[in-house]
Amino acid sequence: MAYIKPFKAVHYNPEKIKDLVEVTCPPYDVISPEQQNAYHKRNPYNFIRISLGKDSPKDNEIENKYTRAKMIYEEWLKEGILIEDQKLCIYYCKQEYSVLGEKHSRLGFISLMRLQDEGDTSIYPHENTQSKAKEDRYRLWSLLKTNLSPIFVCFSDTDKRVEKIFNTKVSLTKPFIDLVGDDNVRHTLWRLDDPFLINQIAESLADQELFIADGHHRYEVALEYRNFRLQQQSKSNGQEPFNYVMTYFTNIDSRNLEIFPMHRIVKKFPSRLDFLEEFFRIDKIKTKEDLSILLAKAGKNEHAFGIYSREGIRLLRLKNKSIIDQQIQEGSPEYRRLDATILKCLVFDRVGVKLDDIFYTKDINQAIAMVDEKEADVSFTMNPVTIQQLKAIALNGERMPPKTTYFYPKILSGLTIYKME
Repeated sequence: MAYIKPFKAVHYNPEKIKDLVEVTCPPYDVISPEQQNAYHKRNPYNFIRISLGKDSPKDNEIENKYTRAKMIYEEWLKEGILIEDQKLCIYYCKQEYSVLGEKHSRLGFISLMRLQDEGDTSIYPHENTQSKAKEDRYRLWSLLKTNLSPIFVCFSDTDKRVEKIFNTKVSLTKPFIDLVGDDNVRHTLWRLDDPFLINQIAESLADQELFIADGHHRYEVALEYRNFRLQQQSKSNGQEPFNYVMTYFTNIDSRNLEIFPMHRIVKKFPSRLDFLEEFFRIDKIKTKEDLSILLAKAGKNEHAFGIYSREGIRLLRLKNKSIIDQQIQEGSPEYRRLDATILKCLVFDRVGVKLDDIFYTKDINQAIAMVDEKEADVSFTMNPVTIQQLKAIALNGERMPPKTTYFYPKILSGLTIYKME
C-alpha cells in the first residue's frame, strides 16, 4: 500500500531572497558542465552550490565538494537564507509551458512517500541505475541528512479528486512561490495544510500502483540511507523521517504529461552503413525538419530511427516486426518492442558500440551538431516512449535501457527540501 504524508519543507527565505530565478537550478542529473559553471557564477546563494558542487584539485577525504556542501547548507540555515515551514503541508505545484507552440499546464503536488522494499511494493521503477551516480548522491545526502530534490512519481487521478481539491480550495489562496525559469516554464507552488483535505489525497493514492518517472537513483539512495539508519538503532516504528522520500506526484492520465525522446550520439561508429540494410529500409532525408515529421509518422505503425552521419540524414524503418522475436531474445515482448532495445540489439551490439561511447540528449540540434563538429561519428534520433509502454515494462519488473525517457518539465531544485533526520 502506498502511503504519503505532509512535511515541513525547507525553502528559500523570501525576505532575504527576492528573486528565486537567481537561486534555483535544474535537477543535478540534467545539468551540463557548462550549465554547472554558469549557475555557480549566477548567484552566491544558487542551490547548485549544494546540489552539484565543483571538484577541486586539492580535494581530499576531509575537504571536498560534499563537505563544502554541508558547510554551505548549515551556514544558509543559520543565516536564515533557508528556513523551515512551521506547519505540516503538502505543496501543490503547477507548471505552465509550451511544446512546439502548444501551451500546456501540468498539475502535481509534493509530499513525502514511505519507502517500500522490492518484492513488497506498489512503487514501480522502469529504469536501470548506475552505481557511480548512486554513490555520489549517497555521499551528499547522508552527509547533509537531507533529501535535496524530489523524485517524480505518476499516479492515476481518474476521479480527479486531487485536481478538484486544487481547483475548489488551493487555487483560491496565494501561492508562496511563482517564478519563470530559464526554459520559460512557469513554476507556481501553494501550501495545503488542511489535515482533512490532505487525508483525502492520501486515501486516493493508498491502493494505487505508483510509477517512478524520474529520480530512480534518488529513490534507491533514499532506500540505502534508510537501511543504514535502521542498522544503527534497535527499534523502529516506521515513522522516522528517514523512512520517507520527498516526492512529486502527477496524474499519469493527464494529456499534459510530456515524455521527450532521448537521442543517442555515438562517438565511434563504422563509416559504411550498408550492414543496416539486412533489417532496415533506408530512406534518404533532405532536412532535419523533414526527419522529425517522417520519424513521428513512421513511429505510429512501425519501429523507426533517424540516423545522421557525415553522409547525410536517413530514416531507418524495421522491415518486419517478426525480426524482433527472431533476433532479440532478452526480456518480455513489451521490452523487446522498445525502440531503444531494437536499436541496441540490432545495431549497437552488432558493431560493438560501448556504453561509454554513447552520449544522450533530448535536443536533436545537439545530436546533429556533435556530428558536424566531429565530436561523434553518428547520431540516432528516436521517437518517445509512451506511458503505456512504461507501465507495461514497470509492471513486468523490468528496466528499460539507460536514458530511454525524459519527462518534461523537470521540478526545479531549491523549491522544497526535506530533512531526513
